[in-house]
Amino acid sequence: MKSDKLAFEDFKINIKILLAGLWTSVMFLYIYGDYFELYVPKKVEGLLNGSNLLDTPYKLLFATILLAVPSLMIFLSLLLKPKINRILNISVAGFLTVFTFMVGISSISEWRIFYVMLAFLESIITLIIVCKAWNWNKISV
Repeated sequence: MKSDKLAFEDFKINIKILLAGLWTSVMFLYIYGDYFELYVPKKVEGLLNGSNLLDTPYKLLFATILLAVPSLMIFLSLLLKPKINRILNISVAGFLTVFTFMVGISSISEWRIFYVMLAFLESIITLIIVCKAWNWNKISV
């Protein structure tokens, strides 16, 4: 008797595309966090009068560099050769996992609970990036 069971088609996603997709998700969460933070009471007022965390050009530059790195990792994950790609993904994602987790913990307050949730999700995704890069399949040459 012949079976007529159907299964959904699936295929293996290239590790470079997977890493780029994970970095893209991290970037969207960063953007959502920064956008939603504008709804926190007195945030916009602080931006307008200059009394905020990024109150000097150097702090703003540091924050820009810190946030540009994950954005660049989207492109670099697709472009770089596997060996350097793996090392860079492990090191950058490892650093950001710890950094973002610490930012999330230090942000615990009633009006920033959304930020804590986003930081938790960002940490999970960057930890997945570390795991995926760490377990990058090797081939015989």
